[in-house]
Amino acid sequence: MDHKAMAEHAVEMGAFKAAVIGLESFTFDPAFREMCKANLCGNYGLCWTCPPDVGDISQLIAEAKTYNWGLVYQTVNKLEDSYDFEGMMEAGRLHNKLAQEIADWAAEQDFSRWLQLGAGGCHICETCAKRTNEPCRHPKLALRSLETYGVDVSKLAEASGMKYINGQDTVTYFGALLF
Repeated sequence: MDHKAMAEHAVEMGAFKAAVIGLESFTFDPAFREMCKANLCGNYGLCWTCPPDVGDISQLIAEAKTYNWGLVYQTVNKLEDSYDFEGMMEAGRLHNKLAQEIADWAAEQDFSRWLQLGAGGCHICETCAKRTNEPCRHPKLALRSLETYGVDVSKLAEASGMKYINGQDTVTYFGALLF
């Protein structure tokens, strides 16, 4: 499948916009890992795919850079207002559902290898096994975030021809399938 067709397929699956770009267009910055320590999402140290449990940032950046391409996609959802936390959470759930659908699609392709990166924490399980001191229940499905790998998402949006902010009372999430 050519790159344009891949991006079109992501849109057909529910992405607002999608594009395939070379990994050289991705900007990595370990400082994004430091932002995770502020724990605004509530997952720091409580999710196997989030810091600090996901691994060393320099190793994750090096791993990501072994891929040649990224299918970058975004979802944009309307909110009642800028304080609509429930709307943001539902938009995140829908984004992660799309990310899982893209991962399922990638598993059916002839990629020699691939890595799916989503937005925020994993959310495959209602309660991460990390919180109950158990090993990950679904390691092949577990979703890591772009920020966990140090990706500067605002620069990624620009590099892929997308807007990072899509208007008042909206929330935008990004994901990328590296291959």
